[in-house]
Amino acid sequence: MGCDGGTIPKRHELVKGPRKVEKVDKNAELVARWHYCALSQEKLRRPIVACELGRLYNKDAVIEFLLDKSADKTPMEAASHIKSIKNVTELNLTDNPAWSGDKESIKGDKYDDIQSACFICPVVGLEMNGRHRFCFLRNCGCVFSERALREVKAEVCHK
Repeated sequence: MGCDGGTIPKRHELVKGPRKVEKVDKNAELVARWHYCALSQEKLRRPIVACELGRLYNKDAVIEFLLDKSADKTPMEAASHIKSIKNVTELNLTDNPAWSGDKESIKGDKYDDIQSACFICPVVGLEMNGRHRFCFLRNCGCVFSERALREVKAEVCHK
């Protein structure tokens, strides 16, 4: 069983060192940022809105947050800067034709690719999965990749 006189414990077995800090998986963090609402932590579904910080929200979650002003509910840090519906912009997103996430019935026997995205850039075709930077225009809500904005170099929305 140990420590019955037949064994001599080593130093590392007796002295506990400092605990190692758990590292956050960058891919999981990006998936959470681009696939889930920052306020309600539900999957993103249309209509999707974004704030000036670039966080994505479900529009109904933002409306519920703004309407519920009860004293017992503390403002969430993810949306504390949103004071009215004018602080967010509704996004015009382009669907990814290669994405089949919600179209099929999920029985649990299918591999779910978390790197594929349900939206793409309409100009270049990059997927909105967190690997590439995306921008949106505040006046119309169109979403483009940063690479597409550098290539087009136009002051007006392409649509």
